[in-house]
Amino acid sequence: MVLPLVNLCAKEVVSDHSSSPGWLGCVPRELYRPLLEAAFTNCRPLAVGELVQRWPERTLRAGGRRQGQSPPNRLCVQALLLAVVRGLSDKRCVLQVLDLCGLQCEEGGVGDPMGGWSLTVALCTMVVQARAAAQRALGREGEQERKRVLAMERERDVVKRERGGGLEEGEGGGLLVESVRKEKEETLGCLREDQQVKGVRRRMEMERRKESAPVAGLAGGKVGEGEAVSEVDSEVVVCVRADLFVNARSWERVRAALGTTGPLKLQCRYVRVEELSVSSIGSLLDLLPRHVLLGVDIRYSCLGVAGLALLLPKLSMFPMLSSLRLHYCNLDIRRDMAGQEGAMKDISQGLGKLSQLRRLSLTALRLPGHLRMLLSSFPQPLEVLELPYLSLTPADLSYLSCSPHASSLQQLDLSENRLDESALPSVRRLLSQASSCLMQLSLSGCGLTDGLLVAMLPSLSCCRGLKSLCLALNPLSLAGLLDLVRMAVRMPSLRQLLYPNPLEDYQPGLPPMPSSAQLLDWPLDELVEVHEATSLQLDRVVMESGRSDLFLTCDLLNYNKDLVEQ
Repeated sequence: MVLPLVNLCAKEVVSDHSSSPGWLGCVPRELYRPLLEAAFTNCRPLAVGELVQRWPERTLRAGGRRQGQSPPNRLCVQALLLAVVRGLSDKRCVLQVLDLCGLQCEEGGVGDPMGGWSLTVALCTMVVQARAAAQRALGREGEQERKRVLAMERERDVVKRERGGGLEEGEGGGLLVESVRKEKEETLGCLREDQQVKGVRRRMEMERRKESAPVAGLAGGKVGEGEAVSEVDSEVVVCVRADLFVNARSWERVRAALGTTGPLKLQCRYVRVEELSVSSIGSLLDLLPRHVLLGVDIRYSCLGVAGLALLLPKLSMFPMLSSLRLHYCNLDIRRDMAGQEGAMKDISQGLGKLSQLRRLSLTALRLPGHLRMLLSSFPQPLEVLELPYLSLTPADLSYLSCSPHASSLQQLDLSENRLDESALPSVRRLLSQASSCLMQLSLSGCGLTDGLLVAMLPSLSCCRGLKSLCLALNPLSLAGLLDLVRMAVRMPSLRQLLYPNPLEDYQPGLPPMPSSAQLLDWPLDELVEVHEATSLQLDRVVMESGRSDLFLTCDLLNYNKDLVEQ
């Protein structure tokens, strides 16, 4: 990849920190972004801090990495956050919106990036510390003003005593005392106003909001609601948008940051919650700004059917919510427990109120026979549906194939749901309905044998927009695998195929119809020749087709379907 000239020059400029005093004062605002990108790319935290503290634009977006771009180093992210706080008192900084959405990545990655939990804790600490610093500065200013008022009072007392000899305790003395009292009240009133509006940036922001308030009123907004929001946001200088990772260890800090009013306001786009109680999740949702949240991901939390029914009304308060993911949240209703059917109806009604939802992921919730109840209440069809480990029944698949969602699905995950001959007609009908829009399909661990796969291949080949296909951990022979690859090379849109190891590659002793768990745990044959023979046959099929843009892999652990270009 050839870098543009401006990026090469920016790299050289930020590489030498000793020269920064020479160029920081004269660099034009158009070069701040390439300089900041170069500082992030080359791990120059000092340059990051100096640029952000003087940021000349109202918006700074540091998240959302491009494909192939490495995440920022942890030190650079910390330097950015510290510089934002310092910029609150720097007249050269005009920053109003800091967008860090998509910045976090997995902990311990290449280059020491900052993970989601660490970034969440750092952001919340920054918000709380900025509030404390503003209060200390306000207190110091108030103390100085109080001392000045006391000095004025003492001076007035001296003047009063000096003039007291020539004035009687009558009209003249009363006028003097009254004038001193009025001047004191005016001074204290100015002090209160100055304490509420501190700093040039905050005054400018409040004046701008006052000018735009009549326009908002004419647009039909509620006066009472607008005044309440104005009062809350009167101290806000910078809005910080980020994706939050909340668990039991970070919950208290997140609650303190979201409940804090100060120069920094934390806004959340996507929130991931792990191992929190239903009450804590409800409290978190109450604190999040309403018109910013796009997605909620709840994992490893013991919700139960009743708990989820209580949370859904809170989720319906977010008008932009488009993604809901529930992973291992213990909604198992196979046991005969009183009240669960009523709670399931409440869940169905609650899901129906999520009018903007386009992505629904239900992992390992064990809800056999309830798919119609869950999906029939949505006012709009879903585009992404992930149902792994859901114990789907043939009736569930039959409903899904005829539902309004089938013709709108772009991503479908039915992994670890056992598919047999009774479910095959529904699956084929589902693929036919989704053939025009489906781009990602996962049928890993579904027990697909050679016979089932052959019957399904015509329906798969009709999915003309399919880009990613996952079929790992299915008991296919080498002959069945070759049939799969021959079909894949005839699909021009397909870019990635995750195929299962053929049964011939495993060590002897594997059961005739192994489960996905057995295929995952059973050792592969240690003979290298066996694996090489399989790879050679697959490569030969791909080479004969002339396809160079199709990636084949059996590496389940390192496979990433999101790498497919949309």
